[in-house]
Amino acid sequence: MSLTDADVRRIARLARLRVSDAEVSEVGRQLNGIFGLIEQLQAIDTDGVEPMSHARDVALRLREDVATAPNRREAFQAIAPAVENGLYLVPKVIE
Repeated sequence: MSLTDADVRRIARLARLRVSDAEVSEVGRQLNGIFGLIEQLQAIDTDGVEPMSHARDVALRLREDVATAPNRREAFQAIAPAVENGLYLVPKVIE
């Protein structure tokens, strides 16, 4: 795939990037290089390769999903200026 200067200008406009006329050819060259690398990666045969979640064969240690901190909602809400049905009430700031 090869991008034209018009393609580069359109991509820059869509990405909200300011690219001067002097930079268009260099940005186009860089983008074409990136697309070339993508084409190389897509050409690799990955049949039979199992997807990995990490580059190294590692497993995360899992722990039990157990609450370790006590529920202190009542203590915190006791000092709040305004509470209703377990929720903190705050003044309206947007009219």
